[in-house]
Order: sequence, then C-alpha cells, then structure tokens
Amino acid sequence: MITAANFKVNHTRESTASYLEALNLFLDAYSTHCDVRVYPAASSFLKADLYPHVKLGAQNFYPAVNGAYTGEIGSQQLNEFGIKNVLIGHSERRVTLRETQDFIAKKYAFAKENGWEIIYCIGEPKDVRRNGFEAVAQYLLDEFEDIDTDYDKLSIAYEPIWAIGTGVSAEIKDIAEVLDMLKSRFKSTPLLYGGSVNTENLRQIISLKSCGGALIGNAALDAANFCKLIQIAQNVQKEE
Repeated sequence: MITAANFKVNHTRESTASYLEALNLFLDAYSTHCDVRVYPAASSFLKADLYPHVKLGAQNFYPAVNGAYTGEIGSQQLNEFGIKNVLIGHSERRVTLRETQDFIAKKYAFAKENGWEIIYCIGEPKDVRRNGFEAVAQYLLDEFEDIDTDYDKLSIAYEPIWAIGTGVSAEIKDIAEVLDMLKSRFKSTPLLYGGSVNTENLRQIISLKSCGGALIGNAALDAANFCKLIQIAQNVQKEE
C-alpha cells in the first residue's frame, strides 16, 4: 500500500524538516508496512538518508543531468539529496504549466534511464467526465502515449482534475470503474487515487479491489493528520 504526500508549494525547509522528523519517528514506532512517500518543494529538499522510513521524492525535474535550464533542477541536484522518486504528469503541470505529452514522455524516459521510482499521474477534466465513462477512459489512455508502462518501478495515480484541491472527491463507483479499467490493462502496476482524499473517505477508497494506495495533497500537509491517514491505510492492508 502506497501512501504519498504531495506538498506542492507548501512548507518551508524548517517546517519540512520538522514534519519529516515527526513522520519518521511515528513510522519507526508504528512499524507500518506501508510504502510512505513525501514530495516536498524543491527549496526544502533534505538528505533522503536522514529519514530511513520515508521515501523522499521530487514533484518536478528537467530531463537532463544539468545545463542551461533556468529555474529547473536536473538529476545532478536530485542525486545530491539521494532522491530517486519522482512525480510525472500531474495535471497542475499539464494544465497550469502547459507540459505537453511529448515533454512528459521525455521526462518519463529520463527517469526510467536513471532507475527512479515513478508515480505517473493521469486525470480528466470535468467536461470530459460529463460525456460518460467511455470518454473518460479514452482521455486517460491517451495520456499514456509514448509511456513505457512495463517499467517495473512505475505506479499510476488516477486524479480527476476537477477533484484536486476542491474538497469534492469522485464518487466511489466512478473511482472503482476507472481503476478497474486501468487494472485490466496494467495488471502488475500499483494504482493510486488522488483528489480531495481525507480521513473521512480514505478507507472506502483504498478498500476498492483495484486500489493500491493514495496520493494526498491538502490532508497530508499536517504531519499528525498524515500519520492518521497512514494508520487507516495500514489497517485496510491488514484486513486484506
């Protein structure tokens, strides 16, 4: 079971350090079997080996070792912190920051070449959702263009765009329908759900047969609350 926290543009280096220290202590005492990942802001990167129970990741990177890419970070910078875990394809980068599928595929290939763990994000806008499941399925599958889905360090996060940060999660039946469709195609790949996940709905979501975890935003910004979410995930895992 993967439980991942995406900080986006939240927390400072100081508060990130406090968060990770508290989280690492909790995981050490709790002995969870969950795969716990945290994606802080790049300005708050810390040495990954300081927190042995947490996988630290990058929300973004440029597909190069280094070079003339103003404002970006490459593998040289990630390697300095021991970061080998990345998010790719998040809708905020696709929509707000205009990353094309071609560029996303280049990032994916670069991450694969480096042997990094990848959470690859897909999701549909509300206007596609209104057109029914077949439209949603086609839209999502198009987001795998030039993506090697046989990569053994891949996880896929389904995050409907209209549910991210809105406080409105998708209906359970809709989440199940999409995850089941993805599982039928990508049988061995862990599938996560993201989009207004919280302590009230996490158990129901990750109890779905095709769900292997959650990618969490706002509800994971507080370390104590993220620990509660991890406990919920751990309890579901024990029940399976």
